[in-house]
Amino acid sequence: MGPNAKIIENIRKVEPYVPGEQPQNQVIKLNTNENPYPPAPGVERALREMDADRLRLYPDPSAEKLVSALAEHYQVGTDQVFVGVGSDDVLSMCFLTFFNSKKPILFPDITYSFYKVWAQLYRIPYKCPKLDGEFRIRKEDYYRENGGVIFPNPNAPTAIYEDLGFVEDIISHNQDVIVIVDEAYIDFAGRSALELIRKYDNLIVVQTFSKARCMAGMRIGYAVSNPTLIQYLNDVKYSFNSYTMNQTSIACGVEAVKDREYFEKTIKKIVETREWAKTELQKLGFEFPDSKANFIFARHPRYDAGELFEALKKQDIYVRHWDSERIRQYLRITIGTREEMEQLFAALGEMIPV
Repeated sequence: MGPNAKIIENIRKVEPYVPGEQPQNQVIKLNTNENPYPPAPGVERALREMDADRLRLYPDPSAEKLVSALAEHYQVGTDQVFVGVGSDDVLSMCFLTFFNSKKPILFPDITYSFYKVWAQLYRIPYKCPKLDGEFRIRKEDYYRENGGVIFPNPNAPTAIYEDLGFVEDIISHNQDVIVIVDEAYIDFAGRSALELIRKYDNLIVVQTFSKARCMAGMRIGYAVSNPTLIQYLNDVKYSFNSYTMNQTSIACGVEAVKDREYFEKTIKKIVETREWAKTELQKLGFEFPDSKANFIFARHPRYDAGELFEALKKQDIYVRHWDSERIRQYLRITIGTREEMEQLFAALGEMIPV
C-alpha cells in the first residue's frame, strides 16, 4: 500500500548523487578521496576540552570564530567568508541563491555529479559542455550566453588542474553571471582563484576541510567572495536554518586553520606519495591524466576497469569505479599512506603481470 498516482505526480523526484561506499570493516579505503592522516593535533585537543554542557545550547549561527580564523588565514574580511556543513552544503546554497535565471547554467559533462542533482532539485536548467579527448575543459565552450558557470579546479574525477590564467579567462567571459570555482582539491595543485576575488565581483570560490585538512567526518566547507554575495548567501541560509554549524565543528575547525605547519606537512606527504604512485602505475602499464589532486584517474589498456575494481574489492581494497559513458574504463584511486599504496600495488601486480 502506498500513495496513489495523483499524490506521486506532485512529488519532486530527482536522480540522487551516489556516494562512494563506506565499508565498516577494516579495509584499505581508497575510494572517497579522504585524507589518510589524522587532523591537526589542536583538533584532538579541542575535542578533549569540549564542555559537554555547552551542547545543550544552540551554536553561534554566524560561526564567528571559524569565520574569523578563515578570514585571517586568507587575508580577507570576515564579511567575505561563508561557512556551511561541508562544501556540498555551501555549493547547494550557492545553486539555490545565485542560479535563478531561465538561462541554463554551464558545467562540464564529466565532473562532480552532485551539480546535476542540485540543478534538477532546484529546477535549474543546465547544459554540460563536453571535455575534450584528453578530459580537459575547453574554455571556449563557456563563452556562450548562460545563467551561471560552475566547475571544479582540479576537476573531479579527472584530477586535472587548469592554471590561473585559464580560470580567469572563463571568469572574464562571464562577468554578467555568477562563476563558482569549486576548489576542493586546490591545496594539492597550484594557485587558487582566491587571488581573483578582488578583481571580479561575480566570483565565488568554494573550498573544504574534507581533503587537505583531514576532516571529512566533521563536515566543514566555506565560500570566499565579496561582501555582497556573501550577504546574499547568509540571507538565504538564515531564512530556513540559522544553526547549521554545530559547536564541535566550529571549535575543531578553528584549530585546524590555526595549524598551518601541520597543514603544509600533510599536503607535502600526500603529494610525494602521489608522485611516487604515478611512477608505480606507469610500471604496471596504466594510463592517466597528470593528477594534481589527492587521487589518480587511471585506466589500463589491456584490463577491464570493472573487473579490476571487483578483484581489488575481494581483497578489501576499495577504489572508485563508475559504469558511465566515457569513463567506465577508469578507476579513481585515492592517495592513501605509503603503506596502503604499497598494498594496492602488490595486489595489482598479481593481477597484471608486467
